[in-house]
Amino acid sequence: MFYVGIDIAKNTHEVAILSESGELLGTTMKVANTIPGAEKLLKHLVTLGVTVDNAVVGMEATGHYWLAIYSYLVGREYTVKVINPIVTDAYRNMSVRKVKTDKIDAVVISKVLRMGEYKEAPTAGEQTLALRQLCRFRMFEVDSCSDLKRKSIALLDQIFPEYATLFSDTFGVTSREVLQNYTTPEALSQISNRKLTNFLDKASRGRFGKDKAMQIKDAAQNSFGITIATDAFAFQLRQLLEQIDFIEGQVEQLDAEISAYMSKTDSFITTIPGIGPVLGAIILSEVGDISRFEDGKKLVAYAGIDASVSQSGNFEGTQMHMSKRGSPYLRRALYTAAVVAAFHDPELSAYYLRLRQRGKHHGVAIGAIARKLCYIIFSVLSENRPFEQRLHNAAPENLDLIQPENDQDNRAFLSSKGD
Repeated sequence: MFYVGIDIAKNTHEVAILSESGELLGTTMKVANTIPGAEKLLKHLVTLGVTVDNAVVGMEATGHYWLAIYSYLVGREYTVKVINPIVTDAYRNMSVRKVKTDKIDAVVISKVLRMGEYKEAPTAGEQTLALRQLCRFRMFEVDSCSDLKRKSIALLDQIFPEYATLFSDTFGVTSREVLQNYTTPEALSQISNRKLTNFLDKASRGRFGKDKAMQIKDAAQNSFGITIATDAFAFQLRQLLEQIDFIEGQVEQLDAEISAYMSKTDSFITTIPGIGPVLGAIILSEVGDISRFEDGKKLVAYAGIDASVSQSGNFEGTQMHMSKRGSPYLRRALYTAAVVAAFHDPELSAYYLRLRQRGKHHGVAIGAIARKLCYIIFSVLSENRPFEQRLHNAAPENLDLIQPENDQDNRAFLSSKGD
């Protein structure tokens, strides 16, 4: 048996080949991340007598650069293992001297393959990979839109600080129409009461009229916003609003595409409290094949919401924090679902209240519900059946309560971005 270790990089990969006895065959070689580079690798393997029947190829899941060579080798029927980088890092750290080069990394990967004590990183089928790409891109789009909204608010705070009190949602339909057409207090001050009233009536479909028009006019005429370079600020704000409209339109298209892929899965994940089509798609795409998890506890660890242990000698830490070693996309989806479930599912809501009454932080209680959801998700996907109230009992009550590391982490996890 031969063990082929490939250290992945953007432009060139480093390849090391070990024999069954652990001997390095020749020296490591570089191959370009191109078709000619891949063909060069195959010719080299043939020269050494390495075939699809007597070799196993290993590589780390490094960004997205491994996908091309992975699909190329799999397409030629090689056995390819995608190794979790945590394993190779641990093996590398066994060295007294901390040395890290592409050649050494390739050899390390081949040695890990030969020992056989490694955990494969999850590789997805075509359907799951497509859904994962769409879901991650959606999260990126939603985050981008949120950033644009924050920039818009920052501009409004300078040119029209009173505007925040005029509408419950600054980016609602009527408010956007106002900002896109009358961006500054000066523009609103110059429009007649009748024209503004008619404009609001049409934009809001009759919801707002004369009273709202008078409120806006009064705020505009008494605004404490800046009075210099307002044209430049207004131009920037209108550009940001146009970008927000465009991205939100793209998100709607993404939702339709995600729904089409979700309909092919025939999954019951959306029957679970707190999990709608979008969160369900994210969770399914990140979890992949549920059979690779032995139980709900393994799924909790994969999501990175398990407790990190700090113990040495007689010391044992009592303030446990999340390990955060799993999928950040899955973790975010679970926490968002937990927030919804905590206030809409009777049993999970009661559990949340019990934790709060015991003096637990909101973030701690939500984290406990997220872990409960992991057990429920495992049961639903493993049994391939809709959620039933009995599955609450499948989730252990005495879960470790993990302390939030800081308020910033809580805000990041519990925000609705990505939902």
